[in-house]
Amino acid sequence: MEIRKGGTDDVPAMMAMLDGAVEWLVARGRSGQWGTEPWSARPERVERITGIARTDDIRVAEVDGRPAGVLALSATPPHYVEAAGEPELYITLLVTDRAFAGHGVGGALIGTALDEARAAGVDLVRVDCYGGGDGRLVEYYRRHGFEPAAEFAVGDWPGRLLTQRVGAS
Repeated sequence: MEIRKGGTDDVPAMMAMLDGAVEWLVARGRSGQWGTEPWSARPERVERITGIARTDDIRVAEVDGRPAGVLALSATPPHYVEAAGEPELYITLLVTDRAFAGHGVGGALIGTALDEARAAGVDLVRVDCYGGGDGRLVEYYRRHGFEPAAEFAVGDWPGRLLTQRVGAS
């Protein structure tokens, strides 16, 4: 697996991964996270991902030259999360191609985020995720060293904010 810098040219791959994730969630009766409609079918979601690709630091994991996952990092949280009050690195997007599920792509991208925070001298890494349903996504981040810090809601969508200290000085 190779991890490279990405950008707006990667929006089609990002949208395809998000569409695949929705399809996978719906097939398992877990539509609470993102609904039942593909991300690419909703203009506001396409614009959101295009904006992330334009403004955030994008990392693309590739396996044999094929995009397998995407990570987006920002020095500031999204509008629905309060600022940390200290320097931070915020994971604004983490998605993997379902064809590579279970191959450690997400973990490798999280490791990249933690390494980049340390290299920048930033101690705090935060991420938010869907906090409803069976809690599997929160547990995924806990397995990667994050601790739940707060619950929040965006409309009726339940979110969970998680943090990790990386020991940067």
